Amino acid sequence: MLQSILSWVWVATGVVLVISVLLHSPKGDGMGGLAASGSSMFTSARSAEATLNRFTWTLLSLFLGLAVVLSAGWLS
Repeated sequence: MLQSILSWVWVATGVVLVISVLLHSPKGDGMGGLAASGSSMFTSARSAEATLNRFTWTLLSLFLGLAVVLSAGWLS
């Protein structure tokens, strides 16, 4: 019973982890970034990106922790 619940939590964590990674903004602007001004780097989106980073790292650690627990067979 517990293994089944943790398996579903593991799958849900994986799906939300993929979505949170896709929500990140790209780090590089490519060739268009050469002509852009540097003032766009300091916006209020910085704190949103930091929060998204923390959320993503938390999901990653939960996902990997559940993967270890489920694959080790400690629950059976």
